This record gives sequence, structure tokens and C-alpha cells, in this order.
Amino acid sequence: MSETLKAVILYDSMSKGGSTESAINSIGMKLAEEGVYVEKAKCKANADYSFVRDFDIVLLGAPVYYFVVASQLLGALVQGNLKKNLKRKKIALFLICGTPGTMAAVLYLPQLKVNLVGNRILAEKIFSPAMLSNEDAIDDFVYDVLEEYERAMRSRTKLQWTDEALDMLQGLPPFMHGGIKALVEDYAEAHGYNTITAELMDIARSDQGK
Repeated sequence: MSETLKAVILYDSMSKGGSTESAINSIGMKLAEEGVYVEKAKCKANADYSFVRDFDIVLLGAPVYYFVVASQLLGALVQGNLKKNLKRKKIALFLICGTPGTMAAVLYLPQLKVNLVGNRILAEKIFSPAMLSNEDAIDDFVYDVLEEYERAMRSRTKLQWTDEALDMLQGLPPFMHGGIKALVEDYAEAHGYNTITAELMDIARSDQGK
């Protein structure tokens, strides 16, 4: 990678020095070992999350309490402006809970993913507290995140624009070209399209309210 990747870990935790913060520290250290610039921020539902726009990858992590993902992270997505600022961002998700992985993936991850429709989710992981002492589990998650990010960026360079779609783009005011091009390419990437057509441009813009 020619430029340093920037990642931010947004997390919620009910106890200082507990399993969640242990996971945050381990994931952050592994990302840093792989050459990624890393910051972390504990979520507050009413905080301003405009700063996440400056990062290439956003990792969202939290414990599960009484069958619900910790409230400050969910609140930031549902009531705050986190969801708005995550538009077109590449996301990784992890949860800490004692529920078996398959069941947790069905019960808990959707609580986050329902608010991330349209985002490219690079990787998702359920960590039990016992897994956090296993370096391989942390390493595998970080490798998955970085490999999927690189795959996403490679696929983006292969996107083909039809002449009709390019004409539509050129017909927009010049100051809109960069933003609309990025929006449409992000949409195509997230939904598995290799060719950008005029119809796909309309769908992407309608989906994002543009």
C-alpha cells in the first residue's frame, strides 16, 4: 500500500479494563503491527462522529448485555449521527459475548447490520471472553479485515463505466462529479456490480438520496 491506511475503532464498554477493552487493545496493536495508523474512541450516543470521514476503515465493537448490543454504540447508530457519517465507509464488526458464535451471529450482529445497509462489511467476528487470550483469533480477524479491504480496492479499479453513464456524469455540474462518481462506485462495489450503467447511477443516487 503506497499510503498509510487509517483505521478507527469505535467501541462501547460497560467496564474499564474488561473483555471489550482487552479486545480493542489487541486488535489495535495488531493493526499497528501491520502498518495501519489506528485510533480508538469510546462511543457516546449523542457524540459528533464527523471525524470518521477521515478514516479508511471503521471497526465497530461492543459487548452484548441481556441479549442487546451495548447501548451507546447502538444509540450512536440509531439516534446519533454515526450512521450518517458512515455512508460509503468500509466497516468491520466484532462483538464480545458468551453465546455460541452461530447463535450470536443470528441474534446480535443484525442489531448493528440493519443500520449499515449500503456499507461494505469487510469482516465480522464474535469473540467469546476465552478467545481474547488467543492471539490467533485476533490475528485472523485483523488479517481478514485487511485482505478484504485490499480486495475491495482492487475490484474498484476494475469497474467499467458505460458511455451512457459517463455522459450522464458529465451532464452534472462540475462540482458534483467527484462526489457522485465516488457514491456510484461505492454503491457498485458494495452490491457486487462490475459495470456502471445509467440505470445503476439512478439507483445508487436514489438509494443515497442524491
